[in-house]
Formats: sequence, structure tokens, C-alpha cells
Amino acid sequence: MQYIGKSIAKIDGLALVKGTPAYTSDLDTNNSALVVKILRSPHAAARILSIDSSLAEAMPGVECVLTHKDVPEKSFTLAGQSFPEPSPYDRRILEDRVRYVGDEVAIVAAVDEITALEAIDKIKVKYEVTTPVLSLEEALDNAVQVHESQPYTHFDIGNDALRNIAASQDVGRGDVEAELAASEVIIDRTYNTQAQAHGMMETYRASTSLDVHGRLQVMTSTQVPFHIRRHLAHIFDIPRSKIKMLKPRVGGGFGGKQSAPVEIFPALVTLKTGKPARIVYSREETFTSTSTRHAMQMRVRLGADLAGNINAVDIYCLSDTGAYGEHAATVFWVAGEKTMPLYGKARACRYHGHALYTNKTPAGAFRGYGATQGTFALESAINELAEKLGMDPAALRLQNLIAEGESSAMLCGSTPEKPVVLKSSSLGSCIRRGKELIGWEENYPAKRISATKMRGYGMAVTMQGSGIAKIDTSTVLIKLNEDGFFTLSHSAADIGQGSDTVLNQIAAEVLEVGMDQINVTSFDLDTLPYDPGAYASSGTYVTGNATIRSAEDLLRQMRETAARHMDCSLTDISYHEGVFSAEAGQEISLSELAAILSSFAGMDQLVGKGSFGGDTSPPPFIAGFAEVEVDLETGESQVTDYVAVVDCGTVINKNLATIQVESGVVMGIGLALYEEVRYSAKGRLTTNSFMEYRMPCRQDVHGIQVAFEESYEPTGPYGAKSVGEVVCNAPAPAIIQAIYNATGFFCRDLPATAEKVLLGMNDGKLA
Repeated sequence: MQYIGKSIAKIDGLALVKGTPAYTSDLDTNNSALVVKILRSPHAAARILSIDSSLAEAMPGVECVLTHKDVPEKSFTLAGQSFPEPSPYDRRILEDRVRYVGDEVAIVAAVDEITALEAIDKIKVKYEVTTPVLSLEEALDNAVQVHESQPYTHFDIGNDALRNIAASQDVGRGDVEAELAASEVIIDRTYNTQAQAHGMMETYRASTSLDVHGRLQVMTSTQVPFHIRRHLAHIFDIPRSKIKMLKPRVGGGFGGKQSAPVEIFPALVTLKTGKPARIVYSREETFTSTSTRHAMQMRVRLGADLAGNINAVDIYCLSDTGAYGEHAATVFWVAGEKTMPLYGKARACRYHGHALYTNKTPAGAFRGYGATQGTFALESAINELAEKLGMDPAALRLQNLIAEGESSAMLCGSTPEKPVVLKSSSLGSCIRRGKELIGWEENYPAKRISATKMRGYGMAVTMQGSGIAKIDTSTVLIKLNEDGFFTLSHSAADIGQGSDTVLNQIAAEVLEVGMDQINVTSFDLDTLPYDPGAYASSGTYVTGNATIRSAEDLLRQMRETAARHMDCSLTDISYHEGVFSAEAGQEISLSELAAILSSFAGMDQLVGKGSFGGDTSPPPFIAGFAEVEVDLETGESQVTDYVAVVDCGTVINKNLATIQVESGVVMGIGLALYEEVRYSAKGRLTTNSFMEYRMPCRQDVHGIQVAFEESYEPTGPYGAKSVGEVVCNAPAPAIIQAIYNATGFFCRDLPATAEKVLLGMNDGKLA
């Protein structure tokens, strides 16, 4: 292989580091665009009795002020998901009711930001404040309803708004209760994961205008441009052909930009006024008025025999979706779907519960997408089971984990009649390699460093998926240009993960040309084929497969054209590194072939097309091992070493894959020890800036070791699986076990702050 498996730098990395214009605000240079600002609710739950915007409308420079009386009443979801979306249509642009602190009340457009903000201050709103639902525990069947009517759903997701239920699920196999009753050892624990903020560098932003043809032109920082266009067409009742979407590079998303929190507002202003408009969210708005990770509470019950064979796995989950239900169902489902199959050999498994509405900032897509929360709960319970059995947690896992060649009805894409067979897994090797790298045999469970410090050791395993089985589909076009170079067109949004580079590598491998001979474009939807976007760990697996098919299709066309030109049979044509050869000794280079195609009448422009949509979602795996140093006097914990051994199939680009793993580990460390979205007693999000929201910085991150134990996934491009999301799931349970081994306190409510650990040690909470 010339390019596959190599450590290649991002093809645009240097330009981005040098500040070459690439992002939405870099390209939004229209100085006459109206500035859009939003008046937001100060209350977690209230009815709007009246709005007086006359003073604001009278201000010089104010173009328009829009309230719920001035906007379409159509309901929708902001979730960036393939149609029909499995999210409830429980939103409107503006309503006479607000459901969280930060909910939209009015839209202002003015000639500049200062005028727009002054106009916001002049709008007088009279509210009837109502009782909010602010905790996950009180939401279910509360007499107070976040939504007073049942929203539309495309199909049954278990939504029952009158019970504050956004979605429900009850899936499994076998008789869980009977297996638990027959088990010699039972674990019954409840775990809580907190809401987490995305913290991307580039806040949300979009600009709109009418192009020369009168089409609504939208340029936005998004992971899902095709879905955004569909949303806008639905909300404003205009054909998608009348919407031109431009997607520059995205300055970070982590799932947050798999939604449409900003595009509606400037689009509405442009449609109302005919003038260009832009909106740029402040950091505070990004924290308070977009979305977070779903906070979850999970009761996990495990049943096993004394030999460590797991008989039953039962998870009851409550998920906090906040005020609106975009991604509520799917995140909730994935919390079980991407964790339960790990122990799918158990005789009985069940995952059940509800995603619930509360009067808090909406939750949405977030890297890991439910598997992060589910992994913390299930892997923590596995660690507690190992402790109760007196077994090494690594040995317990090796004894019970599903292995390559085995089937499970819990794997994505399975049906009761036809369970999916796991075609690739090196998870056992990952565990064994991780033990070596962390020094497990010498160090586990803990070592005393000094009179006041202990180092504990912990581990966890995790899985994810590669695209969404039977739903995700992608198309890639590769065009041979007149100079012998290629243009690869795709819509798998590069949000920093390096998809442009990986797709270039794959195409160059098939076409046997240098990567610099392929130009990658993914900016203007008018010229791009369909792709759902950057989410569900689909880039390398789904769009990579489409790239192979497109390159192979183009290579076939080029061989046919070369055979016609040299007047010989196709079977006589061979191809190697840009040169076509015939058995008679004739040769023609790519550049010569391209020149012929552009110079002679009747010749075709050669464009390869490839599409892919998988029937399964092959899981990548990681074994994570944590070394955590705990100060016994303060409770402060530091991850001094972390080992992640990864099975993502064939590693297409070791450089980019390693960076993905490292970044995900840091995100997992943040979930375990630092990050927490917090609210006041009245429902105001208090962690609304980086001054209040604690994320791990460089000083908090010490050793991270990354290793790969490759498997070969037969359905993946060159045997590859995904790596983008699985990386952030294992750190939290591994770190929590390490803290337990160092202190005797098992923190089941994330994050494990110094205060919690110190109080836990002092209270003697050993179980």
C-alpha cells in the first residue's frame, strides 16, 4: 500500500494553522449584512402574555423585530438526521411559551451589533411565570408538563409528552428476572452522568442572502448541510431547489453542529427583508442556548455465577433531553445499543427506560452519542462485579466479551431471526496489550507514592459503530480534469477530523496517483453529491467505501477510453501509476488521455460515481487503562498515565487516528473529573463561560499512550472501521475504578471532583 496505513499530515493543515481564510466568518465579508440578535427568556417556564416592541422598532438602524405573531407556526425538529427523523417535531421558531432560560422570545435585525443589542433591551415582555421541571428524578409523570400537547413524530418512538416522555424503549432477549434470581452474585447499582458542553472553538454562526437568481443562500458552520437545507425548506415552505447551501470548514463541532440552532433566524430575516443577514452566537449563547450532552441516570443489574460467567445484564435508563427532544430517542437508544452487545453472550439482556423532558437547556448530539454514558454505567458495574467476585477485571472481561465470529441479537443491524455476526474484533488483544503498557500485573490495584498520595489503576472497554446501519448512505464523485488531475467531490463535512485527507488517501490508492493530483472539494451543495454529514462515525467507513467505488468506476471508464483510443480490447489494457499500456507496446499517460478527452469532438468527460450504504455498523473497540494519582488530603485526582489500545480495523492514517484517540481521551478525562453543566435553583445555566465551565487544559493532561491492534473488517474500506467517537467512552469508568482502588471510594455520580472524593473517603463509602 502506498498511502493506506501511513502517517500523513492533513492536506490543509498548514494552511489552516497559517490562518488562510477557510471558515464561515472568514468568507462572510458582506459589510452591509444585517446583524441578527435574539431576545431570550429569563425564565425556565413561562407564558408570554404580551410583547411591546414599539420602542425597538422605532430606533434608527433597526430593520425589523419579529415575535411569535410574525413567524411561521410550523412545527419541526432541529436534529440533523436523515428523513424521516426519529425526533419529535416539538419546536416552533417562536412561541407564546418559553421552556428554558435562554429560549427564543424575539428576533431583532439591525445595521450593526450595538444597535441590535440596544433594541433587544427596549423590548418589553410580560410573562406569566409557571412552575418548571428541573430534575430528571421528578420529570416522569409530573403534573407539570414541559409540553402541553403531543408533538408529531414520523413513527412511534415512545413519545408521551403528557408524561414528560420524549422517547421510550424496552428491548432485550431472555428472561432477565429469572436469570438474576438464579445468579450466585448480583450487582445492583445506580450511576449518574452529567450534562457536558461541547466547548468547540468556533461558536455557532450563519449568514444568508438572496443570490442573483433570487434563491436563499445560506453559508453556515454545520456538520449536516443537506439536513439544514431540508429543515429550512420545511419550515419556510419553499422548495429545496430555492435554497443554496455553502459549507466552509467547520471550527469544531463534536456533535453540537449536528443541529440547526442558528440558521433559521438570519434566513427568516432575509426572506422578510430581502437583505443579507448574519448571526454569530456569543460564547454565552453557545453554552446556554444550543445543546449539551444528555445527562443520564442508569440502574445496572448484573447477575453472574461464582466462576465469573455473566448470566444477565439489565439497564434501566432515564435520559434528560431538556426542553426539546432533538436526538432524544436515538441518543437514548444508543446508550444501550452500543454497550449491551459487549456482553451479548449473557443468557438474558434488557435495556429499557425513557428520555424525559425538563425545563433546561436542550440536550442533543455529542461525541459518543449515548454510548459514552452507557459505557460509564455498564463498565463501572462490571468493575464492581469483578471486585465482588475477587477477580481481575481484565480476566472477567476476557471471559465474557463477545468475540470475532460470534453473533448477538443486540448488535446493530440484527433481527430476532438473523442476529449479526461480529466479523472483526481484536478487543482481546487490545486488553492484553493495554495491560503490558500500563504495567497492570505489577501495579494493579494501587501503589502508595507517599504518605499522602496513592496511585490507583483501573480499566474499561468500549465499542461504538461505523455509520448507521440501513440508513446512512453516501455518494462521491471523482472527475478527470483536462490536465490529468482529479477533483473529488463529497459532502462528508470535515470538522477537524481529517475526512478530506482520508478520502484523498483512499482515492489516490485506487487511482495510483500522488495525493497532490487530487483536489478535494466539499463547499457548495449545488455541485456536491448527497452525504448525511459528519456524524455517527460515518466518514471513513461510509464515505470511504463510496470513494473506493467512485475511484474504481472512474478507473474502469479510463481503461475503456484508453482501449478505444489505442484500438484494442479492454482485456489488453493494463494500468500502473498513471500509465495505460497495451499488449502491442502502446502507452498513454493520464495527462495525454485527459488532453484527448478535452480536445476531440464526441469524447466524454469522465466522472466516476460511487455510493455506499451499509446493512451493518461494524463496531470499533478500545481497551482503556488509567493510572490516577489521588491526594488523600484534598481528594484531588490526576490522570498521570492513560493507555488506549484501539481496534478500528485497518488504520487508514495513523497520524490522524492517533490525534483522534488523544482528543477523545482528553474529553473523557473532562467527563470523569472536571466538566459539569450546572444550573441555579431557578433553572439558569450558571456554567455559561469558560471561566465557570471547567475543561481539562494542557496542565491536566499528562501521559497518554495510544496503540493500535488492527483487525480486518471485510465490509470496510481496506478493512477499516470508525475511530471518531469510540475514543471518549472508556476513560470515565477506568478513572473511577482507579480512584476507588486508591481511596476505597467509588464515585457513581460524575464528575469525581476533589470535594466528592474527599467527602467519600471521610464517609467511608466503600460500596
